[in-house]
Amino acid sequence: MKTAFISDIHGNYEALKSVLAEIDRLGISRIYCAGDVVGYYSQINECCHALRERKIECVMGNHDWYMAGGGFCPRSQSVNDCLNYQRSIIKPAHLEWLRSFPVQREIDEVRLVHGGWTDPIDEYIKPSAEYFERVLGRVFVSGHTHLQTVQRFGDKIYCNPGSVGQPRDGDPRAAFAVYEADEFSLCRVEYDMQKVFDLMDAAGFNDYYYGGLRTGARNLRRLADG
Repeated sequence: MKTAFISDIHGNYEALKSVLAEIDRLGISRIYCAGDVVGYYSQINECCHALRERKIECVMGNHDWYMAGGGFCPRSQSVNDCLNYQRSIIKPAHLEWLRSFPVQREIDEVRLVHGGWTDPIDEYIKPSAEYFERVLGRVFVSGHTHLQTVQRFGDKIYCNPGSVGQPRDGDPRAAFAVYEADEFSLCRVEYDMQKVFDLMDAAGFNDYYYGGLRTGARNLRRLADG
């Protein structure tokens, strides 16, 4: 049975719409999210509603954790700026839904977390044979790095589906992955990026907060920086 994995939506509903439309076109009805529904961009209510409406099950990402627990990011003031805005607009029902996320799921043979298997919420893993030798299981999916990849280590396979809402691998298209019969396929899709820019402007954010979307940059940057 085909299963789609998405991750790191980060309030980018325009990207999420395109990804879900492509998943529908592929005839896939089973979808799981590796966390970070919220963070960064302005359409968090739309993203939460879309996932809840389709009953897409998620695991807890670090941005979801900050939002659900009333915390903050220790690494980035820009992340906290966005979280403060999102807290002012998120609907209470969506906040309660975020609080229900588990830190891990098992989907048949697939083990799903947001970060890694040492810290499921906030580990930036560097996949290697040595790493996965110490982890129980055979098929693994996580997000968090925003870097799309599939790697095999002997009989074990690891996939990061990449980021729906903020790719950081030099390809600005929204990313996801499909799993079937012990194989992952990596997928990308275009979306209406300008609408995200316009909505962020309307919310009071300058292009430093969204300029990196144009190139799939690893860090936040202004549009003029390319």
